[in-house]
Amino acid sequence: MKRTKTGIQGLDKALNGGFPESNVVLISGGAGTGKSTICIQFLVNGANLFGEKGLYVSTEQNSDELKKQAAAFGWNLDSLEKKGLLKVIYFDIASGDDFLKRVDNAVDSFKPKRVVVDSMTTLTDAIMISGMGENQAFSLVQVAETVSPVPRSDQIMAKTILYNLIKELRKYKLTTLLTSELYEEFKRLSADGISEFIADGVIVLHYIPAGSPSGLRSMRIRKMRYTDHEKKSLSYLLGEKGVEVKEEEFSL
Repeated sequence: MKRTKTGIQGLDKALNGGFPESNVVLISGGAGTGKSTICIQFLVNGANLFGEKGLYVSTEQNSDELKKQAAAFGWNLDSLEKKGLLKVIYFDIASGDDFLKRVDNAVDSFKPKRVVVDSMTTLTDAIMISGMGENQAFSLVQVAETVSPVPRSDQIMAKTILYNLIKELRKYKLTTLLTSELYEEFKRLSADGISEFIADGVIVLHYIPAGSPSGLRSMRIRKMRYTDHEKKSLSYLLGEKGVEVKEEEFSL
């Protein structure tokens, strides 16, 4: 099986060698758990270690903000862009632009091997509060098929749109990371409650309770199609060079 390595040694080991190529993987966690950092690191390592192009689609931080965040870990995104190994797109959800059309154009022209969409929560939240009509909402994600014509709440509409959006992203057959905010009180694995069922893989990030070493967090691979993987929680740090997964005894 072909795999896409993250370049994060402990995580690749826990994944039995990396993500299965073309998987769509949800990275879910609360604020400050390092979702965006893992995604940037995934693309930076892909470029620097494996010579693979990466596309970062942001719905929250603009290009300058992402570059500032990356610089804190010693990653020079400008340099990777100049080398043609990285492309950053900022999508303003309030702009009315067609999200998937922009992603389609970027994938067709840039031809990346890795894609990040950060975050799915912003997309669904914007749909739920925008007050846009059903036709407008569906045009946002280029949904071609017709769904059953029954009354739907804004939340159900947002979930339906998200379902079709992820289906559309899968057509690229690229290794794709999606982020979702995870609120502590929720028992589900994403803010929308549906991404985890559609995605090929789910990695959940958590803070470790107070009293543990400073900066220590935990991640768990809750699901990963087409491969065996570590079932226990993994400890990780947001260190000077990004995410560092502690390599302890894995149960593979």
